[in-house]
Amino acid sequence: MEKCSFCKNELTPGKGKMYVKKDGKLLYFCSMKCEKNMIKLKRKPAKQKWVTKTKKLGGK
Repeated sequence: MEKCSFCKNELTPGKGKMYVKKDGKLLYFCSMKCEKNMIKLKRKPAKQKWVTKTKKLGGK
């Protein structure tokens, strides 16, 4: 089972989005929020408070 490349939450089968970079690297996202933060805004997950909270709670 894949995990979100930004927040590390597990993706349920049939949900989420797979993004392929030009170099062939695969990125998986659970939501548009994660996708935008990583690709467009180029933010680091460790610096986002909402990501660290979901990791401590064990998911969404």
